[in-house]
Amino acid sequence: MAKVSKKRREVEAKHDLSRSYPLSEAVQIVKDITFTKFDASVDIDVRLGVDPRKANQMVRGIVTLPHGTGKVVRVLALVTPDKEEEAKAAGAEYVGLDDYVQQIKNGWTDVDVIITMPSVMPKIGALGKILGPRGLMPNPKTGTVTMEIGKAIQEVKAGKIDFKVDKYGIIHTAVAKISFSNEAIYDNAKEVIQNIIKLKPTAAKGTYVKSIYISSTMSPGVQVDVKSVTL
Repeated sequence: MAKVSKKRREVEAKHDLSRSYPLSEAVQIVKDITFTKFDASVDIDVRLGVDPRKANQMVRGIVTLPHGTGKVVRVLALVTPDKEEEAKAAGAEYVGLDDYVQQIKNGWTDVDVIITMPSVMPKIGALGKILGPRGLMPNPKTGTVTMEIGKAIQEVKAGKIDFKVDKYGIIHTAVAKISFSNEAIYDNAKEVIQNIIKLKPTAAKGTYVKSIYISSTMSPGVQVDVKSVTL
């Protein structure tokens, strides 16, 4: 077993697993207990009191992070020729249609977001089994199926993300990089949480936000006091 340094023991001693912290304190703790040599992602996990198996309790949304995601988002624009220049001008790394559809059928999925047009969706529908499990399937609800190709690409590049509750009733999403300032991490996390709260289904009964944890890549999770971000 690797030896734990004195400094690390001291820092981890500041994190009481039995209590929750205001979001601002939780952010500082995550920074203190992150020891990765790379710029780790900062993630939040929000456990909701919903039953995702019921369509009227599904929680899904989109939000633009005030300070961006901190990562380079690789965009594939699957568009007709008349939209190619618009997509390139907006910053899409890959632009085209039939050639990329064939590449995806052959197993290529080395992108972060796919943006397309309504008229192209019949060609993309056949790729559902490949793109769906990877979270890459374009969807009008997340703004990735649109005629405003340039605007959609710019929004994604600026920090627009989508989130969706999983089968366990949890929303997990990255909100920042550990190199961000405390204020930037706080602002991004709070923006996501408040958007989740606004999306509370009318069919959801009882406590809606059951717990919130914030963590970085490979760090323990720090429990956030729900009241600190919901009042």
